[in-house]
Amino acid sequence: MSLHSDIKGELKEAMKARDEVRLRTVRGMMTAFTNELVATGKTPQDELDDASVLAVIKRLAKQRKESIVQFEAAGRNELAEPEKLELVVLEGYLPQMMSQEEIEPIAKAKLEEMGIADKSKMGVAIGAVMKELNGKADGGDVKVVVEKLLT
Repeated sequence: MSLHSDIKGELKEAMKARDEVRLRTVRGMMTAFTNELVATGKTPQDELDDASVLAVIKRLAKQRKESIVQFEAAGRNELAEPEKLELVVLEGYLPQMMSQEEIEPIAKAKLEEMGIADKSKMGVAIGAVMKELNGKADGGDVKVVVEKLLT
């Protein structure tokens, strides 16, 4: 079964369990999947492949994180709480991200391979390491590691 089908099944499970947070989050994911299908010229009845599903979920998680920061900065904790709960549900579908310690040897090898030793090509280095890691690490963590290695 594809990830898309699994998440459709989760919708039914959340309804049966009367889990409002999970239900709201899964409905939001299904809507985002439909929007993605339509944007790519497919019909809403089609299914996304697993890579596209993960990309959509990552985008939704990033939106939640940004909303939480904005709400907390504005002192609106009552609005940040539901976002935090939804973020927990979304992160349950994402693969475990690599830590900075796990990123460092890969980044070091990529920098040596490309011959980058100064900060002037840091953007190129970060892009190359991100491509190498294939979405298994957060961009912010990769940036921190590459900056540390280039100083």
